[in-house]
Amino acid sequence: MRVLVLGGSWFVGRAVVDAVAAGGHDVAVFNRGVTPAPLPGGVQRIAGDRESAADVRALARYGPWDVVIDVSGSIPAVVRRNAQVLADVAGHCALVSTISAYRDWPHAEVDEESAVWDAAADDDPGVRRWDPDAYGPLKVGCEIASEEAFGAQRLLVLRPHVVLGPYEYVGRLPWWLGRMRRGGQVLAPGPDRAIQPVDARDLAIFLLECVETRKSGLFNVAPQPEAATYGGMLQACIEATAGSAERPVDLVWADEDWLMGQGVTQWTELPLWRNAAAPWGMKVDRAHAVGLRCRPLADTVGDTWAWLRDGGRAVEHERFAEHGIAPGKESAITGWWLDRAEGGHRSGSS
Repeated sequence: MRVLVLGGSWFVGRAVVDAVAAGGHDVAVFNRGVTPAPLPGGVQRIAGDRESAADVRALARYGPWDVVIDVSGSIPAVVRRNAQVLADVAGHCALVSTISAYRDWPHAEVDEESAVWDAAADDDPGVRRWDPDAYGPLKVGCEIASEEAFGAQRLLVLRPHVVLGPYEYVGRLPWWLGRMRRGGQVLAPGPDRAIQPVDARDLAIFLLECVETRKSGLFNVAPQPEAATYGGMLQACIEATAGSAERPVDLVWADEDWLMGQGVTQWTELPLWRNAAAPWGMKVDRAHAVGLRCRPLADTVGDTWAWLRDGGRAVEHERFAEHGIAPGKESAITGWWLDRAEGGHRSGSS
């Protein structure tokens, strides 16, 4: 196939480009070139800004393509303008969306038929900064814009859960790995909570297999909910960093409701933790039925640590600074919990 990737230099896009190139396809990437990510041999780089109508019209002259893969679209009005041009020179479109598209997540389990946020194909907030409240509705608008241009039979939409792995720029898993490397008493919640992040490489391989077989429609993308636990993820972080840990790790499991009462911010101060009814309640039977395969979470953890240990650095992004609890705050809350007459317990040193 001839494949065009919009983006392709940060995280999921890098994994997609690697997977498509490894599959023997003719690949071109379109981005501004601000992030000088290395490309696999034979991949063509086309410089341009997707927000420039002139650049996108110039891009179309490099076609036609069998499929355009949009991993970076986040503003519906921009995605709409791009898709209207590219629909004439690409047979199929694959859009990477998000679990945040679902209106009831993380408070209820979601499947592909669950309600999504209200949105429109011409939405544009007028700013280009990270906004967690706007992210889901904007992605829904991108889905609508893509379908308007390509039609349902020519569109594949993937809604992944949290994506982890090498090159992660959000900073969730890198923070936990760094914290385990420092060692000592580590404040931890919800050891038995199911957790279902997807490895960027597994997402990319599934996307490629779908476009190779010309699948259309909507798929949630994540491991099955029972595949891993929060405690198992933290233990994998301990094991991955054991050879370079400054001190032994002592996990201190604290009650989730109590942590909220102490002002611990869900999802960010203790990354990937959310004290809600169904933060990891994504139903993914549809994708698994057509071939989605997800590696063990411990493998994702180990590979991410190997990348960091070898000098890997993610793209700088404002979201990275959001993640992780300050050492002083963590120490104080851990002490308060351990001083309680009953409740918390230690897991023992690792």
